[in-house]
Amino acid sequence: MTIEIREYDPGWPALAERALTEAFEVLGDTITVAEHVGSTAVPGLPAKPIIDLMAAAPDLDAVRDREPALRARGYGYIDTGMPRRLLYRRPGYHLHIVTADTWDTRNQRILRDHLRANAGDREAYAALKRELAAAGDDPDAYTRGKTALIQRMMDDARAERGLPPVDVWEAG
Repeated sequence: MTIEIREYDPGWPALAERALTEAFEVLGDTITVAEHVGSTAVPGLPAKPIIDLMAAAPDLDAVRDREPALRARGYGYIDTGMPRRLLYRRPGYHLHIVTADTWDTRNQRILRDHLRANAGDREAYAALKRELAAAGDDPDAYTRGKTALIQRMMDDARAERGLPPVDVWEAG
């Protein structure tokens, strides 16, 4: 499996907005808020061409009840083993549903905002992503190779918000 990193595409936010509108149409009042997260949500940052969306749900079981409608839109459920999170994928999109009470402290949202505001970290992350993608085709090695930098950035970003540090790898 080749790891494809593309230069930032200014069309990604519009794709995310359409997918967010669709998520609200399908999930309705089972979600309270949804946003574009991940590297495609950071202007100027190279990324794998996958639009990551995150939504907050007061009740994950209510979202699970809407899975037939999600399947009709091409989303399949992926069991990640991570607590308080659901993941649905379709080609080019990942839809992460998290519990509403964890919304404000979700690392994906915090990292996105940190990278938007910190050009030096954005450039370091871009360089690392390119280097790791060029080094091989093992997605696990690519992901793990980014961990130390992401952990450092998350520690900084969480400290700026007055939040305690947490391991960037969610426990399953």
